Amino acid sequence: MKNVIAVLVAAVGICFGVAGLALATPHSATYIPPDDTIVDITGDPSNGFTIEHYDGTSISPPTDSEARAECSEYDTRVARVRCRSEVRVWYRDLGQFEVALDYAHSLGGPDAGAVVR
Repeated sequence: MKNVIAVLVAAVGICFGVAGLALATPHSATYIPPDDTIVDITGDPSNGFTIEHYDGTSISPPTDSEARAECSEYDTRVARVRCRSEVRVWYRDLGQFEVALDYAHSLGGPDAGAVVR
């Protein structure tokens, strides 16, 4: 019973913490995000993704086939499987993040989709 109460107290605390952060986040027109904020993701797993940051820098991780080829260089089977799983999750998450950014940009606003400082 003590564990259930502790879990409930922790859950309520987390909810209030998240709500407090949401209210504390600046939403004014003068807000400038950190330089490493991701502003756009283009591409797909087979041709590669490009990740653009607010400061204008970009990175392009290897394509899924290149990443899988690197995984095959590990010595043990467990290491190869772990590597392939990480690659699969990485590209799945990049694709989902790309969709989320597209949706956020479609909402409009004065700086929607802006990459310039």
